Amino acid sequence: MRKAVVLGGGMAGMLAAAALAQTADRVIVVEGDRFPESPLPRRGLPQGHHNHMFMSGGCTALEKLLPGALEALSTAGAKRRGMPSQILTLSAQGWYRRHQGDASVIACSRELLDHKVRQLVLSNERIELRESTKIIGLSGTAGRVTGAQVERDGRTETIDADLTVDATGRTSHAPDWLVALGLPRVQEELVDAGFAYASRLYRAPAGARPDFPGVLVEARAGTGRPGRGAALMPNEGDRWIVALIGTRGGTPPTDEAGFREFMRSLDDPIIGDLVDQATPAGDIRAYRGLPNRRRRYEKLPVPEGFVVVGDAATTLNPNYATGMSVAALGALFLRDEIARTGTGPQLSRRLQAGIAKAGDGPWQMATGTDQWYPDVTMNIRRAPRLARRFAERFAQVTTQDAALSNLSFNVASLQAPPASMMTVPALFTVLRGRRQAPLTAAEAIAQYPEFGTLTGAEATGVPAPRAADRVRP
Repeated sequence: MRKAVVLGGGMAGMLAAAALAQTADRVIVVEGDRFPESPLPRRGLPQGHHNHMFMSGGCTALEKLLPGALEALSTAGAKRRGMPSQILTLSAQGWYRRHQGDASVIACSRELLDHKVRQLVLSNERIELRESTKIIGLSGTAGRVTGAQVERDGRTETIDADLTVDATGRTSHAPDWLVALGLPRVQEELVDAGFAYASRLYRAPAGARPDFPGVLVEARAGTGRPGRGAALMPNEGDRWIVALIGTRGGTPPTDEAGFREFMRSLDDPIIGDLVDQATPAGDIRAYRGLPNRRRRYEKLPVPEGFVVVGDAATTLNPNYATGMSVAALGALFLRDEIARTGTGPQLSRRLQAGIAKAGDGPWQMATGTDQWYPDVTMNIRRAPRLARRFAERFAQVTTQDAALSNLSFNVASLQAPPASMMTVPALFTVLRGRRQAPLTAAEAIAQYPEFGTLTGAEATGVPAPRAADRVRP
């Protein structure tokens, strides 16, 4: 391949550029924003102020695309936390018992993550970045895309390319661009529970240890009430990021008093208890409009020389923290498929089908839950209630059974396909049901002596009395 052009320089775009640079002589990344020279927020990424995690399955793909990326992130202060070994989790079905597993996440600020990835990608001399450049559309025909039309400083230019990759994210105009070339409009699937974020950075209190765990209080679906939850994750620089989430009707507030009350009114107030001991390190920031949206490009007569990746193809509710990892897996497939088959006929169709497949599992996980919140907007068929009841029973058992929990977290972290949870031993374990009493809050918290004295529990692992010592029904 002589030349490729990548439209969009966010995470999906940079990873696609890294993938293409393995076979293309030249890769041009076109970006409308201007990137900061250090890890700072940028105008073109308003969601960058909120909690971000890279799932371990995505981390494996990231390291294959950019060897040394994980070490660079760790050196810069990113934290790796095992699931559930290093994240205290109150799921929709109760507290998880702590055990070692294979799944993990990388947690750090989005600006640090983007900056380190961008540095590694742009160190490749085959890759050229063009910032402050507006993308106007595609050039070519319904049978073959031959490049992209862009505008910079009032001048319009056509960048010719053997392969054009749309990585412009959830606001992608590719559906319109393809219609303008004479193709039918791409089919879109939507599941929108009205999720919203409110997030804030905090300076960790003096008593917080370097191995401080993450904390997750999940929202509950299927109750007839809005879902409400929160996460506290350590970030670089002795900071915590606290993200509150709520579905339609349960939007988290952005005023000081409301933000704190929301934390304390969840099914357990542990995040509020911890935050009371920390120091705010920024404003409360909101983000709205977080639907699951899948554009089925793999069902179109995809023109040669064009492919859509990342959020431009499959946008996932960030509550499930899989978007960047799906982009990494898609980019890895892009690299490997071109290396395997070259640039012959039907390449775009094969690429689009593989990228869609990389997002199938995460799509099913996200929409399988979000469709059961009240007032959801969707244009797909709702799953049978029997399937919902089985999923709830499965989730109940995973809170106690280490083997089943590992299967579940491996799928959630994109290390394994959903089908891996449907083995005969796994199904037998689910049918047998829970064999222990659910953990109380005090028992669950006492599993993590890394909290030190910040939760009122002693480092001995003996549960300390708590005012909110309760379990979910």
